[in-house]
Amino acid sequence: MCATCGCGGDSAGLITIPHEHLPGAEHDHGHAHHDHDHDHAHGADHVHLPVTDTISLEQKVLAKNDLLAQKNRAWLEARDMLAINMTSSPGAGKTTLLVRTIQELAGVPVAVIEGDQETLLDAERIMATGCKVAQINTGAGCHLDATMTRRALDLLDPAPGSLLFIENVGNLVCPALFDLGEYGKVVVISVTEGADKPLKYPHMFSVASLVLVNKIDLLPYVDFDLDRFTGYARQVNPAVEILAVSATTGAGVTQWYDWLSAHRSQDVKRP
Repeated sequence: MCATCGCGGDSAGLITIPHEHLPGAEHDHGHAHHDHDHDHAHGADHVHLPVTDTISLEQKVLAKNDLLAQKNRAWLEARDMLAINMTSSPGAGKTTLLVRTIQELAGVPVAVIEGDQETLLDAERIMATGCKVAQINTGAGCHLDATMTRRALDLLDPAPGSLLFIENVGNLVCPALFDLGEYGKVVVISVTEGADKPLKYPHMFSVASLVLVNKIDLLPYVDFDLDRFTGYARQVNPAVEILAVSATTGAGVTQWYDWLSAHRSQDVKRP
C-alpha cells in the first residue's frame, strides 16, 4: 500500500483548472514539483518500517482519509450532488466513456475531477465538451485521496445538483482502499484485459457498485468470455451490477445512463 512504499504523501496532488492554450504561450504544468515529491518519497531517507509499524501506519492513514471522506460526503449531499468514483486499469476507456456520457446527458449539469500521475491530456478532452473539470496530477502517487478531492471540489465549485465524476488514477489496487466521499465506485474493465480480473483484483470488485464491461465491439476479435467474467465478479461481490457497453459505438450506454438517472433520483443517500 502507499503508506508502505511512500508514494505521494500529504503534499501530493497538483490541482489545475485547464484552459485554452494560447499560440506561443509557454505552460509550466508543475513537473519540477512532481520530481521533488518523488525524490522526497523515494530518496535516500526512505526507511522500510517493520511489519507491525507498517500496519499501524496504514491504519492511521486510512482512518484519517475516511474522516475527511465523510466530510466530503456531507458537503456533496448538502448540495444534492451525486459523486461517482470511476476506477479502471490504464486504457480501459474511462475518459472516452465520460466524454460520450457528458455529450449525451442533455440537460444534466456535469463536473469532472480528473486524476492522472502526469499531463493534462484527459482533462483537456473533458474540457472540450464544455464541462467543468479540475485536473489532479498525483506525481508518484497511484490514487486519489479525500484531501485531494476536497481541494479540487473547492477549486471547481460545481453547481448544486451536479453529477460529479471523479476519474481516478488508472490502477485497480490502491483506489479501492481510499474513500473519496463518493456515492459509489464504478469499475470500468475492457474486454481486452481478460475475464479473470475480478479474481486478480478482488478488493476493487468487492467495493464496486457497478461494473462496466467496455469495448464490447471488440468481442469478435478477443478471447473474452462475458459469462465467465460475470461469474467471477459475482463470486467476489454477489450484489454488483454489471453492464456491457461500448464507449466507441454507443452500444449499451443507455443502460449506463439509466443507472445514473436512477441513482440521481434516489432520496436516500449512502451512509
